Amino acid sequence: MTGIPSWTAVVGPFRFPWGEPGSRRVLGLARSLALAGHHVVIGSGEAAPAMPEPLDDVEGRGSIRHVGLGERPPPTAGAASRGVRVVVEFGRRTVRWLDAQPTPPRQVILYGGGAQYAARLGRWCRRTGVPLVVDVVEWYAPHQLVGGALGPIHLSAKLALRYHYPRSSGVIAISGLLERHYRARGCPVLRVPPTLDVLGLKAASGTGRADTVRLVYFGSPGRKDLLDRIIPAVASVARDADLTLAVYGPSERQVTDLLGGGPLPCCVRVPGRIPQQEVPDVVREADFSVLLRPSERFAHAGFPTKLVESLACGTPVITNPTSDIGRYVRDGVEGLLCAEPTVAEVARALRVAVGLDGTRRAAMRDAARAAAEAAFDYRHYARPLDAFLTSLRGSGR
Repeated sequence: MTGIPSWTAVVGPFRFPWGEPGSRRVLGLARSLALAGHHVVIGSGEAAPAMPEPLDDVEGRGSIRHVGLGERPPPTAGAASRGVRVVVEFGRRTVRWLDAQPTPPRQVILYGGGAQYAARLGRWCRRTGVPLVVDVVEWYAPHQLVGGALGPIHLSAKLALRYHYPRSSGVIAISGLLERHYRARGCPVLRVPPTLDVLGLKAASGTGRADTVRLVYFGSPGRKDLLDRIIPAVASVARDADLTLAVYGPSERQVTDLLGGGPLPCCVRVPGRIPQQEVPDVVREADFSVLLRPSERFAHAGFPTKLVESLACGTPVITNPTSDIGRYVRDGVEGLLCAEPTVAEVARALRVAVGLDGTRRAAMRDAARAAAEAAFDYRHYARPLDAFLTSLRGSGR
């Protein structure tokens, strides 16, 4: 039980406090709200903790607690059981938990879950008069999801994006594309990019070694990142330059499968998966992080958290300007921009990186960190989020 007379619920089938980009997205929003004085209870999809536990180091007059609502299928569940949980049952446990609270929240913020989750929470919020706010961070392409265009997961996501989310009280959009889409549907919208405790992260220092360019990729390529184009570009430039790439996240087998089999270039090493808490350390040691995505709707609708993490560490980014990246990364200042997501364009940018001296790299580090402090620190969004939620009260529908 919450035991809090006035509180905000943030719910969804995400892992928390670690485990996926959604974990960090939710934490950033919760920190902003706590700074504005909200008492936030995060109901994650995991089974634990069974009772709300407080988070430490919360800034502001508010608080953050988190509890597991058990919406996610257990790791031992088979494919059929997982399908039933996701497509049929999502949201039931969350609604039961909300009903059990002695005082309803002032608003509910939903992150993820698809159509069934949104439908159940929408009905509960309309019945109780509590505003439902959805945090929209993706517009999935069919090839990204199991089952493709006609699979239940894609159909559920499509129904949520096109039908249920526009009927919520308001939308928090991660990108300009999503902001424009839902504003055109008549929804109250606030755009909030990925946020972190940027000021709490140590930034890279020094000029770096002028004789070596160290690149890093971190994350899960999945069906978003074009790692299979990044590696050939690195290998091409490394024939004539001192250039290395460290790939954190996927296994070596997964990386070689992306490349069609065969050995990795000697300039590429794959340390594999590391705890999320250790990612800033490896990013900080690199001269550049590398991120490449196709110029498709899903890439323009989302916003890569890994880019925000890199800039926050003071590590410039080599990337192509999907989504709102062009708002924050200028070519030659906070990073190096590729006009197209091609091997040739990445190789061109890498040659520019190799030609930079230590002083120029240090200036880019400073600019990257300054951009993160100005745009991605959660503190900047405390007042806008508070004002947005206040404007929606009384609009439970």
